[in-house]
Amino acid sequence: MKRFLLFSTLISATTFAQELHVEQAKKIFDLPTHCISVEYPNKLGNVLGSAQDLKTPKQIRPIFYGCFDWHSSVHGFWSIVKLMKDFPELDSKNEVRNQLNELITPENIAVEMAFFNDKNNKSFERTYGWAWLLQLQMELNNWQDKDAQVWAKNLQPFSDLIVTRYTEYLPKLVYPIRTGTHDNTAFGLSLSLDYARSVNNEAFVKVISQHANRLYEKDVKCNLAFEPSGSDFLSPCLEEALVMSKIKEKAVYKKWLKGFLPQLFKNNFYLKPGFVSDRTDGYLVHLDGLNFSRAAAMYQIQHVLPELKHLDEMANHHLNYSLNNITNDDYMGSHWLGTFALYALKTKQETKN
Repeated sequence: MKRFLLFSTLISATTFAQELHVEQAKKIFDLPTHCISVEYPNKLGNVLGSAQDLKTPKQIRPIFYGCFDWHSSVHGFWSIVKLMKDFPELDSKNEVRNQLNELITPENIAVEMAFFNDKNNKSFERTYGWAWLLQLQMELNNWQDKDAQVWAKNLQPFSDLIVTRYTEYLPKLVYPIRTGTHDNTAFGLSLSLDYARSVNNEAFVKVISQHANRLYEKDVKCNLAFEPSGSDFLSPCLEEALVMSKIKEKAVYKKWLKGFLPQLFKNNFYLKPGFVSDRTDGYLVHLDGLNFSRAAAMYQIQHVLPELKHLDEMANHHLNYSLNNITNDDYMGSHWLGTFALYALKTKQETKN
């Protein structure tokens, strides 16, 4: 009880109503708009089949070559599109719009897809990058803007390829990947399910829901005491709880969650934000991302089960704990953390409306 009282005092002293306002939006917007055309440093992550595959990042990925790695570039584009849609004043001179018009073309999409169709790289970015590409497609689809609709049309074949890859992959995935980093199965399923529902792709919804249920339904007593690992930016326990909240009826989900994370139903439940000892270290700074992804998960879980109102306060605490650390001072954090902050802020806004 003393620990909960201490936490409550800390919450009341430090938590403030974080909203996605134009000043905060500009701060986040500046991060990906700066790096989507920064080709180096770059972590390629691909398999070379021959000397012919020795190319620059921009040669093999003429759209998503910036922001250090492919997936960060993709979700950087998602951040840009989301913020341009909600805050058009951020690009009042159309500089970023013109850049996107030059990048998201059928010709560039064809080159990007050719890389994904290379026999040596068919599992590239599975499933983290796949899921973010679908999130980008969803954001473009939902923006009633002339240019955005062109970009959406151009990107659609790539997204269709990702859906096909997902549909082929999930039946072969015997066990879920429970890591706290990119490969986490639940995180990818959650983002992809949102896309599937947004485009009314019932077949894809069914595939994701069936396999998420197969992979996680029998899980019990997830041990949050083992989290986080030193470079996590996702909570394996909370991401699993989140995706299950999206596929189960409320009463069924509540029963499942009581078996999986029974501690969430205790009023004295406490989850300490991840502490970053060195924000210039590309792996250690992941823990700021963990605080954002935990916040997003807790907002959504509490939205499904309003009786877990203490999760809302804890999510606020996690969000505020790392939000002021989002700067462009060091590239290892600035190239990607803005997206996770934006996603948490967006989730909070959507679950409170």
